[in-house]
Amino acid sequence: MNSLTSFMNFVIERKDQIISLFIQHIQLTLFAIVIAIAIAIPLSILIVKYRKLSVPIIGFANVIQSVPSLALLGFLIPLLGIGSKPAIVMVVMYSLLPILKNTFAGLTNISPALIEAADGMGLTNTQVLFKVRFPLAMPIIMSGVRISAVTAVGLMTIAAFIGAGGLGYLVFSGVQTVNNNMILAGAIPACFLAIFLDFILGKVEDVVVPEGIKITQTKTPKNKTIFSSKKFKYIASGLILLVIISSVAVSFVKNEDTIVVGSKNFNESIILGDMMSSLIEAKTKYKVERKLNLGGSAVVFTAMKSKDVDIYPEYTGTALVDILKKPTISDPTKVYNIVKSEFSKKYDLDFLEPLGFNNTFVLALKPDFAKKNNITTISDLAKISGDLNAGLTMEFANRQDGYIGLKKTYSLNFKSLKGIDGGLRYTALEKGSTQVTDAFSTDGMIKKFNLKLLKDDKAFFPPYYAVPIIRNDTLKKHPELKGILQLLAGKITDEDMRTMNYKVDNGAQSRTVAEDFLRSKGLIK
Repeated sequence: MNSLTSFMNFVIERKDQIISLFIQHIQLTLFAIVIAIAIAIPLSILIVKYRKLSVPIIGFANVIQSVPSLALLGFLIPLLGIGSKPAIVMVVMYSLLPILKNTFAGLTNISPALIEAADGMGLTNTQVLFKVRFPLAMPIIMSGVRISAVTAVGLMTIAAFIGAGGLGYLVFSGVQTVNNNMILAGAIPACFLAIFLDFILGKVEDVVVPEGIKITQTKTPKNKTIFSSKKFKYIASGLILLVIISSVAVSFVKNEDTIVVGSKNFNESIILGDMMSSLIEAKTKYKVERKLNLGGSAVVFTAMKSKDVDIYPEYTGTALVDILKKPTISDPTKVYNIVKSEFSKKYDLDFLEPLGFNNTFVLALKPDFAKKNNITTISDLAKISGDLNAGLTMEFANRQDGYIGLKKTYSLNFKSLKGIDGGLRYTALEKGSTQVTDAFSTDGMIKKFNLKLLKDDKAFFPPYYAVPIIRNDTLKKHPELKGILQLLAGKITDEDMRTMNYKVDNGAQSRTVAEDFLRSKGLIK
């Protein structure tokens, strides 16, 4: 009951946002489906007329279908940028195959006797196509359309990954912040939309399919194959269940001498995760499992509490404001002492010594834009924020020590706010889709794009010193880990971290970069 009340309160509080994102999702999905139908139906007619083209065209559609959706987006972004265009193109490409194959199959699997009868009546090929083939094939065609429509609703959630909006924004934000209410607020409307679209298309099918065809379709086929037999279904179901159970069982098995190191889903955290992992491997005989790139702060921290992760790098400011939910403090020593004490008492986690660098949040702009508008501080930005588009990472947009608190402190009111993936925020800035983004002060992309960093003139952001966190029960089993990890204390400067990030941003392997740094400090051979 409490969970339901909490969810309802969240929905009421965010109702305007949810409605806006729901409308965006409907628009994007319907547009993609209409385009897919407009492409697939004529293409199907073409390959029915020229059968030799059917193999390469359907084969190409199969290949597209086999490409992971995020990978396909990755290919489209350099061509189309970010936003709704690549998202719609991606969904259209995925939606083509069911409509194309079903239409082709429906139009070609017509009894030859019926076609001969139509020819005998003097019908032209075009008349045969539209008066005989299409009516008879309509149930199969509509089946393909319904499959594509339902799939498109789910696929369109990925649009939020590149700042196109839609319900995926709530889902991705909820996952990164481990906010079940936010996840449900995005997932439930998406489910209803999929069901509603299927229902509407079912009604459309009732209208366009001739009555005689409907009756025929409900009859059970006389000739059954092995694939339609109950025995085959039981065997297939058993194999799938066995695979699922085996996968789950393997994930729960952990050797006592295995140390699990986690990280968040951005380069710097991954580099630090690799650095700690390689150092432990070099100094001990323990096996290290690297669970890197797990998600936002809340995701990794939840994994720590559930004992799925033993160690991960955190930031003092994030621990203070985002995890402990305390007000911001500018004194680095006070922040460290508070989080170290509170994490030990509340979570039985040990905050080790800081690694040296302070990776605080900053707002970044293109230098020519900042110069043109005379912007050097966040207060300067606030004066013209109503005319600007901001592209913020989803985690920053939903954190109290991020945009939520920053907006209140500086009275920011952007013309539009796009939640996008951290790796794409600079692309959006470069292409002019956005004028402002959040960044980390040690981010290598700052150097790559030569961005202007705005001064936090009201001292809103707390210090963010990177610190290894380790579970106390892990330290009891392996006390030597503390001394090993403390070898990194104070070793990494802001410039060191920015340089390492820059290398990884330009294609270097994070593990290689981390180990090169350890060698430069004489910590490993």
